[in-house]
Amino acid sequence: MKEEFIKLLKSTNREGIDNLIEFMEKTDFFKAPASTRYHGAYEGGLVEHSLKVYEILRKKVKTAPIEIDIEEESLIIIALLHDICKVNYYKVDYRNAKNQFGEWEKVPYYTIEDTIPYGHGEKSVMMLSEYIKLTSEEKYCIRWHMGFSEPKESYATLGQAYKKFPLALLVNEADLEATYFFNI
Repeated sequence: MKEEFIKLLKSTNREGIDNLIEFMEKTDFFKAPASTRYHGAYEGGLVEHSLKVYEILRKKVKTAPIEIDIEEESLIIIALLHDICKVNYYKVDYRNAKNQFGEWEKVPYYTIEDTIPYGHGEKSVMMLSEYIKLTSEEKYCIRWHMGFSEPKESYATLGQAYKKFPLALLVNEADLEATYFFNI
């Protein structure tokens, strides 16, 4: 999956993409889980989740009830990198749990260690902006990909963002479908 992921990113020919990939390879991105326990909570889950979001988003754009005029490179950037904020975010820790024989043993689990507490979508936009130039639509789609999981105080702003860039709503839907339909 890592090879497919990198091939897609390189296909964008976005200035700075090689530097971004180099950064990602120095982090845990390609081994990180997508979450601690909700979806893709296993090594490599983040890459698998991101690829699934891309697959779903491409289909959603083609079948949307309104015309979505977007370049393929933007779909790749948005879908594959919407969760880059999870780089070096999850850590393995250990806890005691009973095994199948009823004996206590230490088992690994993922925990969160947020060394850059800057939010979620906005953190991804910030991190990406250090390497590549994002279009306004890419910024909005990545920033608001969490949809109504955002605090309710943000709902009015979220609604305005979805009206301005309907693709952002499709990104949220693709993210949710990858999470809940495919558990990735």
